Amino acid sequence: MNHDDASKPWKQWDHAYLWHPFTQMCEWLAEEPLVIAGAEGNYLLDTDGKRYFDGVSSLWCNVHGHGRPEIVEAIRQQAATVAHTTMLGLTNIPATELGKRLIEIAPPGLERVFYSDSGATAVEIALKMAFAYWQLRGEPSKDLFVSLEEAYHGDTIGAMSVGYSETFDRLYRSLLFPCLKMNPPHFYRYYRRESPEQALRHALEEAEQTLSKDRKRIAALVVEPLMQGAAGMWDHPVEYLQGLCRLCRENRILLIADEVAVGFGRTGRMFACDHARVTPDLMCLGKGISGGVLPLAATLATQEIFDAFLGKYEERKAFFHGHTYTGNPIACAAAIASLDLFGKDQVINRIQPLVQLLDEVLRPLQNYPHVADVRQWGLMVGIELVQDVPARRSYPPGERIGKRVTREARKRGIILRPLGDVIVLMPPLSSTEEEIRRLVEVAAESIEAVTVPAATRG
Repeated sequence: MNHDDASKPWKQWDHAYLWHPFTQMCEWLAEEPLVIAGAEGNYLLDTDGKRYFDGVSSLWCNVHGHGRPEIVEAIRQQAATVAHTTMLGLTNIPATELGKRLIEIAPPGLERVFYSDSGATAVEIALKMAFAYWQLRGEPSKDLFVSLEEAYHGDTIGAMSVGYSETFDRLYRSLLFPCLKMNPPHFYRYYRRESPEQALRHALEEAEQTLSKDRKRIAALVVEPLMQGAAGMWDHPVEYLQGLCRLCRENRILLIADEVAVGFGRTGRMFACDHARVTPDLMCLGKGISGGVLPLAATLATQEIFDAFLGKYEERKAFFHGHTYTGNPIACAAAIASLDLFGKDQVINRIQPLVQLLDEVLRPLQNYPHVADVRQWGLMVGIELVQDVPARRSYPPGERIGKRVTREARKRGIILRPLGDVIVLMPPLSSTEEEIRRLVEVAAESIEAVTVPAATRG
């Protein structure tokens, strides 16, 4: 695949017209952009025809590889039938079928599906449902939310409020509503150097104190089960999720599970909640729901929450929320095809050896001089780089260590994206053992190239 840049100046058009997300555009405009022109399986192709392994699954969403014929054909057929129709006053075939399929595979007790088009909107919907639920139940004092430190739940106002990050959100602080924060086990294990057992105990003790103290005011706890993504891949043990669920039940607090990043096989099960055998009151889905092909999200609710919104028209109990592309037929058709592939390819069973292999090949990185931590859940990995490991002293932000490592990886044919100085590995679930080995090998080489002076390399 070779494109004539002279006749199609995409790089110039990008610099002239586009504004990229989470990007300091001064840096971007000073660099040569990589323009993706195509994709084949687990690889992306640039305008010069160079192949790159998609090491972050196109921002954590690609499941079965790019261009799967089954998904492409489902999209083609649906586009030729009906591309879009509103769900305000109407319904459509793919939305109804997908809703049934999602409830069949979701944790038991989740019974209703509300569609939207991104993870942030799925979270925003869950927050509004939880808040309104208590209002409709006659308990208006329950108006407070709780989330974990360094949580990320999206970039709409409600999602930012429960996922506040000083780096991302400081300019908008006055727009956000207050939210209580709790330290997850990672805080105690990594920063306080406690054993995993001590860290779990202290995190649950803090959660019990927080949730019980304000139980009459707290509407819901919002949590990314097992792995906090944008925090830097902060992993949690299964027992933490189980403990949080128990505390929510004991204190009459709703549990919102944000499975946008961890759902659809990322942690080794279909959903992260499956590891703990817990059912949240609301579950947010996105990213991999369509196989990583089209924008689609969903908020799943229990029947109890759904029933609170039922009543006569004049009571104004309806859930007044919606999006133009809610339940888009093409996106839903892609999602149905993706779920079919989970069965056809036996995806969850097939990735178990890959999860074990990834764990094995990552172990040597624990001994690298500037690797402070390697965190993994399923096919999700965060490798934390610091200037001084014993002191847990970070690199100065201006050194751009994480970005430089991903640049080195790109030279070696792997696309990665850092979270600060945490290197994220998030391969497609369709990856092979050879690709997993190469992914970690390149990550290790790139880390060494950036963090170890040339004169001292063995």
